Amino acid sequence: MRWITVALAILLGAVQADLWFGKASLPQVTAMHKKLQAQRDTNQQLRERNQRTAAEVADLQEGEEMVEEKARAELGMVKADEILVRLTDRR
Repeated sequence: MRWITVALAILLGAVQADLWFGKASLPQVTAMHKKLQAQRDTNQQLRERNQRTAAEVADLQEGEEMVEEKARAELGMVKADEILVRLTDRR
């Protein structure tokens, strides 16, 4: 009878040791959940960036207004009958 109790205690210890220190231990599972959530957040940010880029590409393909706006903002281009005036801070 004593051997059965000792054997069951050893088995229980082995199961608990695997639970706390094994390949799928609770600390590792918790760390993987945190890593998974961080990756999901990163994926969501990238998904939103892709949507903005796709919308910009669609605007560029559909009309000239976006092209004109980008040329004015990024390249400082003006039309033939316009005068460009830039205001800067005196800092």
